[in-house]
Amino acid sequence: MLTVRIVAALVAAYALGGIPFALIISRRHGIDIREHGSGNTGATNVLRVLGTRAGVTVLILDLLKGTAAVGLASLLHPLVLGHDAHDWVMLGAAMLAVIGHTFSPYMGFRGGKGVATAAGTLLPIAPSAWFILLLLFVLVVYISRMVSLGSVLIALLFPMLCLLLYSDRPALVWFSLFAATLVIWRHRTNIVRIIRGEEAKIGEGQSDNEDSEASNEQHTR
Repeated sequence: MLTVRIVAALVAAYALGGIPFALIISRRHGIDIREHGSGNTGATNVLRVLGTRAGVTVLILDLLKGTAAVGLASLLHPLVLGHDAHDWVMLGAAMLAVIGHTFSPYMGFRGGKGVATAAGTLLPIAPSAWFILLLLFVLVVYISRMVSLGSVLIALLFPMLCLLLYSDRPALVWFSLFAATLVIWRHRTNIVRIIRGEEAKIGEGQSDNEDSEASNEQHTR
């Protein structure tokens, strides 16, 4: 019975993580977000294309689906069954929620870059790390006006922070390494543009490189 509940929690986490809120919200505005801006199905692209209200809505929903995936896993595998086992199940759900967002089963296994969903999974698991990373993210984005730079830097800092604060929770350390690797890999083109000084900033127009990237993505779908 316990095994069935664990499997159900993990499947549900992937299904929840895969919900493409950016696509849903954009279609309510009469467009397909994959055909506009960078083509990415994340809150940042929605913000640029549809404005603050739509972008913040997608951000909150992507955060909440990560939190919901972990919360459901916690309910189906309560802490009384053992702290270590509880951690592994919750973090397994967290991983699958992020994978679901990045490789959504509802969009032909394509999706966003996973930052907001990963942040949502982290809040109930490691709130201290969550608040520290949030402050760092806001600071970096405020100074640089680049969401991608903030995302990459907190991804790099996440495993270090877990080693400092949660060294007694190996499942969380492994999750931090997984999440950091996935987020950085998904931002690889952004990293190249940041190095070249070509990355789009908040308040600026879409860069030619991003338009080209979006066009290439459309041809590979």
